Amino acid sequence: MEENHVNREHKDRLFKYIFGNADHKEFTLELYNAINGTSYTDTDMLQIENLENVVYMSMVNDLSFLIADSMNLYEQQSTYNPNMPIRMLCYAGRLYSQYFERNNLKNRLYSSNILKIPCPNLIVFYNGERKKKEETILKLSDAFDNKEAKSDIEVNVRMININYGSSSKILDKCRPLSDYSLFVSYVRQSVKAGLSITESVDRAVKALDEDSNIRKLIEVNKAGVADMFLTEYDEQGVMDVIREDGIAEGRAEGRAEGRTEGKIEVAKAMLAKGIDIDTVSQCSGISVEDLKKILLKKQASD
Repeated sequence: MEENHVNREHKDRLFKYIFGNADHKEFTLELYNAINGTSYTDTDMLQIENLENVVYMSMVNDLSFLIADSMNLYEQQSTYNPNMPIRMLCYAGRLYSQYFERNNLKNRLYSSNILKIPCPNLIVFYNGERKKKEETILKLSDAFDNKEAKSDIEVNVRMININYGSSSKILDKCRPLSDYSLFVSYVRQSVKAGLSITESVDRAVKALDEDSNIRKLIEVNKAGVADMFLTEYDEQGVMDVIREDGIAEGRAEGRAEGRTEGKIEVAKAMLAKGIDIDTVSQCSGISVEDLKKILLKKQASD
């Protein structure tokens, strides 16, 4: 099997490549119509904006755009993340600041007249492998330490399960989303069967119908799409490690040595996958110096 070298400069995900592509606004508009039950046809009314990479491991909003006086933030997640309301709050703040700056509205914030702004719509498209309902509302208030305190801020994020076979109403209304979902499913099946990412992408492309516009878009950049999957699978591995704190909570039942053993085993697995030592240290909580000692012991035993 070929080595999986992640292109560290290529941080886009496939979802963003398809639905955040200014050259193919028709996909974005079709997705918007499916989500909102609308029937817009003029792609010129859609203005796509994307934030820079501001959060660790390229976990940025995949797509944000303005249409019909609403600000839409769409993000695809292959790992369930209950912290999306927190992140969306940060994203929305940045996007509103950009909106005020671009439209020369900053001074209007101090006006005695109310300033009309686009309404935020926050959507997460989930296609991870954990079983989830077709739709879930994630709330900012779920993260509050003091559940009894009265908050002046609430953020609701609509999480839609787009795994193939789920959320059929949404997928049926949006062919590009359905093809994307099917393509990801094919890639995962092939990877689990032992094929490389490149081979899996190639097989998945051929599995899509010939009239699929998503197939045509992917075919012209299969190497780039493979890099996107490599990046996402690399991030998925790191997120799985972070979730291994569950080992400390469940398997180790609170014992300090159990947590330490779990972290060391996970760190070894990450290092074996070729994830850089600084990232492993940040995720596992094990110092770089101790990780180097672990590597030396492993090399000696090999």
